[in-house]
Amino acid sequence: MAETIKCIIIDDEPPAIKVLETFVGKIKGIELIASATDALAGLDLIKEHEPQLVFLDIQMPDLTGIQLSKMIGETTNIVFTTAYAQFAVEGFQVNAIDYLLKPIAFPRFIEAVEKVKRKFLRKYNPKL
Repeated sequence: MAETIKCIIIDDEPPAIKVLETFVGKIKGIELIASATDALAGLDLIKEHEPQLVFLDIQMPDLTGIQLSKMIGETTNIVFTTAYAQFAVEGFQVNAIDYLLKPIAFPRFIEAVEKVKRKFLRKYNPKL
């Protein structure tokens, strides 16, 4: 792959952030640049760092992950992370790459990251 995928984690539950940070740290080709415990701070981080990938919780106070995803534009890939399966359809309607249901199993996390990596490979090798 031509570059490391830079990511941000946004989740209002610190234990969930810790799990995702641990998972990201185990996978080559993906780099965590920041984490936030609320959507507004996450939006600031996205504007500042312009990550290619955001792991985004859906149920958060003030601003939901769905609302935030509509604000960050189409160049940022989103993998939703939530405890609520009922938001899956809405999550995919905003062009999410994947939807991880908490508690997130590491093999399932790897699948989501591989989807993002494949998208990046196609970007650099359109014949794939």
